Amino acid sequence: MTPPDLTNRRILKIAVPVVLSNATVPILGAVDTGVVGQMAQAAPIAAVGAGAIILSSVYWIFGFLRMGTTGLAAQAIGADDRAELVALLSRALLIGGAAGVALIAVQGAIMAGAFRVAPTTPEVEALARDYMSIRILSAPAAIAIYGITGWLIAQERTGAVLVLQLAMNGANIALDLWFVLGLGLGVPGVAWATFIAEWTGVILALWFCREAFVGPAWRDRAQILNPARLRRMVAVNTDILIRSILLQATFVSFLLTGGVFGTATLAANQVLLQFVYITSYALDGFAFAVEALVGRFFGAGDRARLRRAVRLCGWWALGTSMGLAVFYGIAAQPLIEVMAKAGDVRAVAAEYLPWVWLMPLLGVGAFMLDGVFIGATRTRDMRNMTVLSFVVYLLALFALVPWLGNHGLWAALMVSFVVRGGTLAWKYPALVDAALRQSPPDPDPVKA
Repeated sequence: MTPPDLTNRRILKIAVPVVLSNATVPILGAVDTGVVGQMAQAAPIAAVGAGAIILSSVYWIFGFLRMGTTGLAAQAIGADDRAELVALLSRALLIGGAAGVALIAVQGAIMAGAFRVAPTTPEVEALARDYMSIRILSAPAAIAIYGITGWLIAQERTGAVLVLQLAMNGANIALDLWFVLGLGLGVPGVAWATFIAEWTGVILALWFCREAFVGPAWRDRAQILNPARLRRMVAVNTDILIRSILLQATFVSFLLTGGVFGTATLAANQVLLQFVYITSYALDGFAFAVEALVGRFFGAGDRARLRRAVRLCGWWALGTSMGLAVFYGIAAQPLIEVMAKAGDVRAVAAEYLPWVWLMPLLGVGAFMLDGVFIGATRTRDMRNMTVLSFVVYLLALFALVPWLGNHGLWAALMVSFVVRGGTLAWKYPALVDAALRQSPPDPDPVKA
């Protein structure tokens, strides 16, 4: 089937379901907290929160599987390599399954290490361990879904991704209410709800991919385990993992540094960071769109359409960022008053609001160009530019925080966004030049 023309309509068809899917994420967390809150005890709320954060952090390590699969699969589509497209799905499932089984095997060490780093009361730790020992049994499903999601995004099937997210979160919420409020299962009930929802989700996700299992390609061992293909997948995913760790280190160091200015400032920074996350969620739709489109046109060697995809997605992202900046200028203060009841936290947050207004405009380049480089699997450049921006961020911390205090901290964060976006823009012409009028060379190709 001939792919549709590269239009704004096509971009929105990819982007809008992603934005809607992202909007469901905080709802699930609120319901998890709300149902255990009905138990009228602090320990269950703390246990579910602690357990969810620990497991989310562990699963986050495997987020590279989503991004790497998107770029590689989109390039296989562009190169019209159906066998490799199907093999990528099989590889993602194998990685997800193996990683999940490994996490189940070492769950004791994960829990021990987590509670050594962040100790809590014996009651909370016991409940959190109960919660995690159940939830981790769905680790193979949770990690495999990363890869399946990336595979679907590469084919511009974000509507399926939205349905998958709605089905998983809907099942999770319904089971939360039944298990906790109806059956009185408490904290284990929340864990069992997530366990069932994640395994149900992976079954639904595989159903969305059912066309891949019609022929023999999905079990072609020579194609799936081809050494050159595996090396390329490992290299791409390793670069993305390093980049993600550095971005996480940036935000963790930002929060920890803010703590030196007192509890109110630490809390205010945490509240204001929610606007950074909202911006990221809103721009994800266009970042995912540009990943899929750039990957497809890079694999096909179509430089003209690659540039057009970047340009159109970029304009949509810039317009969204400008809209967010205006929205934050109008609504950020009322939203802060909803999120923070303490007067001192509200007052401190209000002082640093101008950074929130600037952030969407200063960060849009970094967010979008990450998608461009993921789609083209130019992950070494992306990794190196992230390393450079992290170093500049640290230098800015040391230079600006002693001089400007918490304003210096926010300035350093903005500098990291600008440097990452600027350096990726500097590398962009080389990316376009690498898009040849044929599929990217493979040192050990497997014939379809």
